[in-house]
Amino acid sequence: MSRYRLSSIRQFLLFLVGFTTCLWLNYVAIAQPADPIQQGVERYRAGDIPGSIAAWQTALTTYQKTNNLTAEANVRAKLAIAFQQLGQSGAALEQWKTAIALYRSSGEFVQVGRLLTEQAQTYSRLGQNKAAIALLCGASETDQCLKSEGSALQIAQKFNDRSGEVAALGSLGEAYRLRGEYSKAIKTLESSLKTTEGVNSLTYRAAVLNSLGNAYVGHAALNEQRADSARLRGAETKAREFISNANSDTSKALGYFNNSLEIARAQNDLLSQMRTLLNLVQQDSRTKSGNAANRLPEALTLLNRLPNSSNKVYAAIDLAELQQRIASESATSLQAQCPSRTIDDTQAEKLLQQAVTIAQSIQDSRAGSFALGNLGHLYECRKDYGKALEFTKQARLAADQKLLAKDSLYLWEWQAGRIFKARSNLAEATQAYERAIATLEGEGGIRDNLLIAEQDLQFNFRDNISPLYREFARLRFEQAESLPIASSGYQKQLDSALDAIDSLKLAELQNYFGDECVFALFDKERVDDLERSDTAVFSSIILDDRTAIVASLPTSDNRRIKKLIWISDSNKLKADIKTFRLEIQKFYDPTDAYLAPAQNLYNAILRPFAADLDSAKVKTLVFIQDGLLRSVPMAALHDGQGFLVQKYAIATTPGLRLTSPKPLNAQGLRTLALGVTQAATVDGEAFKPLENVADELNQVVQRSPGSKTLVNEQFTRVRLEQELKQATYPIIHIATHGQFGTIPEDSFLVTGNNQKLTITQLENDIRRFSRGTEPVELLALTACQTGIGDDRATLGIAGITVQAGVRSALASLWYVDDAFTEELIAQFYENLRSSMSKAEALQAAQKTLLAQNKEIHPAQWASFTLIGNWL
Repeated sequence: MSRYRLSSIRQFLLFLVGFTTCLWLNYVAIAQPADPIQQGVERYRAGDIPGSIAAWQTALTTYQKTNNLTAEANVRAKLAIAFQQLGQSGAALEQWKTAIALYRSSGEFVQVGRLLTEQAQTYSRLGQNKAAIALLCGASETDQCLKSEGSALQIAQKFNDRSGEVAALGSLGEAYRLRGEYSKAIKTLESSLKTTEGVNSLTYRAAVLNSLGNAYVGHAALNEQRADSARLRGAETKAREFISNANSDTSKALGYFNNSLEIARAQNDLLSQMRTLLNLVQQDSRTKSGNAANRLPEALTLLNRLPNSSNKVYAAIDLAELQQRIASESATSLQAQCPSRTIDDTQAEKLLQQAVTIAQSIQDSRAGSFALGNLGHLYECRKDYGKALEFTKQARLAADQKLLAKDSLYLWEWQAGRIFKARSNLAEATQAYERAIATLEGEGGIRDNLLIAEQDLQFNFRDNISPLYREFARLRFEQAESLPIASSGYQKQLDSALDAIDSLKLAELQNYFGDECVFALFDKERVDDLERSDTAVFSSIILDDRTAIVASLPTSDNRRIKKLIWISDSNKLKADIKTFRLEIQKFYDPTDAYLAPAQNLYNAILRPFAADLDSAKVKTLVFIQDGLLRSVPMAALHDGQGFLVQKYAIATTPGLRLTSPKPLNAQGLRTLALGVTQAATVDGEAFKPLENVADELNQVVQRSPGSKTLVNEQFTRVRLEQELKQATYPIIHIATHGQFGTIPEDSFLVTGNNQKLTITQLENDIRRFSRGTEPVELLALTACQTGIGDDRATLGIAGITVQAGVRSALASLWYVDDAFTEELIAQFYENLRSSMSKAEALQAAQKTLLAQNKEIHPAQWASFTLIGNWL
């Protein structure tokens, strides 16, 4: 988790305080000073959270003995808030649940609604925003707010509890924002803002304005990502439109932040002022407006006026991070990396030490772990590894206090691994990395929540989680290099590295789609069936400086042996990949400009293994690619004598354990064939007619008895749903324009009547309607394209095979003249009927085109790639 994301979480907590404190004070009883409830209130306000808990637990015991249910519910609600402040979310949830049940039994439904909102906020803190939305609105398969009976929003509106309605709408808007659903977040928060007009609380209004600012910041980031994706696929008009929208969003965000700050200042609300100032400083830092340095002194002065609390700890940590970010002139995460140049971090150190002191004084282990860990990182960047390790160990201890939210523990295990490695203590480094990964993935692990939360910061996945797996793989590779290749130790080190990378591939897909879908993983024993005696599997891992290629090769005694080679310059490799993709797509280029980069890539990736492949009589190559290599049409690599496809059948897969191991049954492969022949305009982009699509679909269905065709106006999402619901189709063939972008929103297929079917909608429909039946054997997507240099675009295609349960996908990496597509596709399906594997069927079809026309440009056949099960 990057500090950038941690800052966002802390701001979210500060947002909640506005609602939590106000609602809580609305129903706190007036008591005598000697009363333990009032004692707890005073201790809480003074920052003595453990003291407040002790006082309220005393009161709780009294109320339980006297069977005073309302008073018991009241005190449990206070205990929940206090436990939450200490990071003990599990204890907080238990108190919320019991308090809600007590209020419900006594018919105090207004309090039930308010506490449901509090409980939802706790779930959101844990990244479980779907659970939060269910409490606020009611569970919904479509994520629409149903305002179901008994939900927080329904109760507030039913009993005209305007304060509760503001809180429920505000919390709902935050949950949507944290899921990356910005349009819904903005609409919901605007409703909350309007509702504040009927509530006599400017604190509420300031909180909602701040949240709206954050929602527009996320929307701006999304538009910037979409602009980058559009540029990569050459859609400059769309890119300019997205940038214009992003600029507008940023302007609105700053307006809301400034309005929130103005109200907070007028109310002398120090916490709200700090919350909004942090947002403004972070936004100024992100946009490099130059205002951040001017706002920092005000924030530092304000920090010293705040009473000791968890929020003050987090504010101090944020300010320390922002100090370093501004000083280093970098808007990127600093968690797993250090500033690019030497900076004066004295002020940051003082802030972190202050944060540690406050956290320890209020006994907040969770806040303390972040303060100590960040202090350890500061010393790591100074290369003072002794102090760095000391603080990191303290952070690790503070984080491992039976907290439900352990999103700091893996950070400090990872940090310890880096420090041990820097000190050449490889054994302890390995153990620390393994503990970090186990914390993410083990029982009660937090990785899934990290991947799907904060979708506005989705690309920080590359800072938050990806480097951990890559660093661990590098460590294993380097340890393997010191051992003989034939030794069991060498093989074990490579196996461990590849297991980590396999987990990374799964995480990348989850992060791309950004939902809670659990991908099916296949047992290692079953996966072994895929690696047959004539098959070699190549895995690539692109690191900052160099790239690892690991080949899993068959041996004469039915074993497999893995070998590692390094490509020495990752930057040169990436440049070669981009050049190759650019040149090979030039259909009518009379030169062979693609040939040199095709040979360069072959020499780097495959030539070191050529002798091994020949001696093992390998016929099929399977690639588990990384980064930009996912967009490489491996079939068109050239060894100086011929193309790779002329010698091997070729497939790619996101990971072996993500690949269905069942071979193809070539009998009864009825097909649902869909396509668009007409010109279309979708989202302002024009797509030209595909004149040969009708013939292509006819060729497909002729080879598949019992098939069905839907063309042009017949091809809609509704008709697709109907057909999938009514009948089982082992093959779904879609011949239409499509594009795969950096984010799912920009990955879609063109349907009839100028409509579109997003890749997320397609996988959802296939998954929903094939439930309980055999998975789809093959999904063919012709006439699609991905952006050159877009290392995430192909995740959309790969994700279909995994998330929707499709065994294999056949897709094009760029648009191909549909006359050549028709010919290749017809031959491919004919080959499938002759009991070839899918990879062999594609190879034979591509070789046929080559044989029939030796002058054919590889752009016409190399685009098609097989993803998933190649059998």
